[in-house]
Amino acid sequence: MRTLALVAALALAGLSANAPAQSYPAKPVRLVVGFAPGGAADYVARAVGEHLGRALGQGVVVENRAGAGSSIAADYVSKSAPDGYTVLIASPSSISVNPALNPKIGYSPRDLAPITKVSSSPLVIAVNPGTGVGSIRELIAAAKNAPGRLNYATSGNGSAPHLAGVLFTRLAGVDMMHVPFKGGGPAVQSVLAGDTQVTFATPPSVLPLVQAGRLRALAVTSRQRTPLVPELPGMEEAGLADYEMSFWYGFFVPAGTRPEIVRKLFDATASALQQPEVKQALAREGTETAASRSPEAFAAFLAEDAKFWVRLVKESGAKLD
Repeated sequence: MRTLALVAALALAGLSANAPAQSYPAKPVRLVVGFAPGGAADYVARAVGEHLGRALGQGVVVENRAGAGSSIAADYVSKSAPDGYTVLIASPSSISVNPALNPKIGYSPRDLAPITKVSSSPLVIAVNPGTGVGSIRELIAAAKNAPGRLNYATSGNGSAPHLAGVLFTRLAGVDMMHVPFKGGGPAVQSVLAGDTQVTFATPPSVLPLVQAGRLRALAVTSRQRTPLVPELPGMEEAGLADYEMSFWYGFFVPAGTRPEIVRKLFDATASALQQPEVKQALAREGTETAASRSPEAFAAFLAEDAKFWVRLVKESGAKLD
């Protein structure tokens, strides 16, 4: 009888331990964005979030926590309960760049568990039409003729657009002033208003204004043209052959989240990314879905990808303002 009682107790303990994963999710999931509304991270989060919620059987609430080049959001999620109810949408900024720029940052990439890559695309270099600049070659000439007079707006210190600008000034041999904002939307609005002249921007934050004729796109930051934005030249064609820059977004949860919950989020995200509506919504904004094969495959990708970003930070001399 004692043996039977012990076996029953162990069985009940096992069931109890598995209950959180089996019942997950039992309430809405927060999807935390490290930038202000209107930028690419916000757009991707909302485009994917609705279908992610359907796959999970619970609502997905997008929450913007802008600031410090997305570090505020990453730090917040890294310190949240590892229960699967707080998910971060992050780019290389949060995972590789900011920790390299600031060794005293409040979190480590190890504090975030990868789920899957979500999207991938090049950046777009665009200008205010009032600059009179119509090509990358003309932008370089204008910057050389007036060192320090042209300002480029980005979604924040340490963001992929920030480093895209740093790399551009280094390879082109020009001096332009960086003006960081709390998201791609505000950065693009500053160029639209003429407060800044140039932006290195994510396609969702800039292409609608380009298509409306309110901003002028000069090129995409991939070396060659891309079918995502076929009307724009790549950097080799535009006159800066050594330039190459693209970025991605992915989902992360706090380290220590149960593997069963990570798998549920992975499967639900993979399902959402397969939906034609999601693919079409991202394609309209110059972005493509890019699901990983597994959380482990995404982790392996991140280990290699970090080498590029950390090397760029070191070589460029970029620092937090």
